[in-house]
Amino acid sequence: MIITQIEAAKNKKRTKEMIIIAREEKVRIEELRKKVAEGQVVIPANKEHKNLKPIGIGRGLRIKINANIGTSPIKSDLKTELKKLKAAIEAGADTIMDLSTTKNIDEIRREIIENCEVPFGTVPIYQALVEAGRVLALDIENYLKAFEKQAKDGVDFATVHAGVTKKAFPLIKKRMMRCVSRGGSFMLSWMKHHKKENFLYEHFERILEIAKEYDVTLSLGDGLRPGCLADATDEAQIQELKILGKLAKKARDFGVQVMIEGPGHIPLNEIELNVRLEKKYCKDAPFYVLGPLPTDIATGYDHIACAIGGALAGWKGADFLCYVTPKEHIGLPDVDDVREGVVVAKIAAHIADIARGNKEAILRNYKMAKARAKVNWEEMSKYAIDRKKFLELRKKECKKNPQLKKAKFCSMCGPFCVFLKPGSRNLTSRRSRDKSPKAVKFALPGERC
Repeated sequence: MIITQIEAAKNKKRTKEMIIIAREEKVRIEELRKKVAEGQVVIPANKEHKNLKPIGIGRGLRIKINANIGTSPIKSDLKTELKKLKAAIEAGADTIMDLSTTKNIDEIRREIIENCEVPFGTVPIYQALVEAGRVLALDIENYLKAFEKQAKDGVDFATVHAGVTKKAFPLIKKRMMRCVSRGGSFMLSWMKHHKKENFLYEHFERILEIAKEYDVTLSLGDGLRPGCLADATDEAQIQELKILGKLAKKARDFGVQVMIEGPGHIPLNEIELNVRLEKKYCKDAPFYVLGPLPTDIATGYDHIACAIGGALAGWKGADFLCYVTPKEHIGLPDVDDVREGVVVAKIAAHIADIARGNKEAILRNYKMAKARAKVNWEEMSKYAIDRKKFLELRKKECKKNPQLKKAKFCSMCGPFCVFLKPGSRNLTSRRSRDKSPKAVKFALPGERC
């Protein structure tokens, strides 16, 4: 029988995944093991995911980012999803989630996993719904069937909306947007019709049994996350968070790794509070945030708003950022949207890593500064978060201005570049402007223009 990462850690055993992560993150293996044992770090690593390169998510580690891909009933094309997968990983995504809701969901998931070397996640209730045909036909049996099928395929982490209970109904009546989570809305509709408690909550231990068998990390879903600033940090959201904290404890005691999903639309001044509340109620479980989005009106630029909220959340203790693309609130992202969303989320995570004192992040900036001081374009490209775009923009500039190919300056300041040493600026004197046969070389005073 498989021993999960958290079970191994509790028994003072160091798994091969822990050793790899400790080496890559440059942290002490014993400190990492203790954090896994305490549930402060998770290592999503299903035994069936054969080509997996493990990562750690949680306290003391680099902030990770996730990219969502997947089909919808409106758009379904496996080739496109594989292109999205490739683009996301090349841009630096640490994990991938498949949110497909179409009939060929098994085919899509298996093909993506086969081509995915990073941890892979799903939302099992989506497949349960597709196979049940309608929300009201859902039950714990078809849910467990879908979840086990996904676990056998190698899914490393799965979102479970077990915190949306009957207690939520009187609380969401006060909201402008009662529920913006698909999984959360499925469960609310099901409970309202059947007049029963959420079967994911009532049968949580049966879900844990499958998760433990394959070491699937549970990502406890925020089914009541706020969908607008008007609903942020309200009673419904906090009540669900407290339930997730209790479920997280049950999962850890059972030997299952767990992280907590978070908001959502949150004003900038409430982001730190939200992180502190999650750490308090969920005993320092890794916090996986969607954004957060600190404004409702950035449509078309929600990925940028997301980066602002994500950088602050990461600085204050969030561990895992779910990207947002320019298509958020509009439609299904295409390949370019996925790539851009990943890059922007990566920037947010890196900014937060610097603020948290991550030595590797700080060193990378130091190396970039040295390369810029030397006007060394090749070196600069090595440290840019989006090297591809850096090189593309540089190529365009050189094409427009051939002299830039070998120059120690760009088209902004030209020979007035602040990094050129005194005496090296070749400027034209008044005499040369008067059509003198010889231009006079002179240096501007000081090192900066």
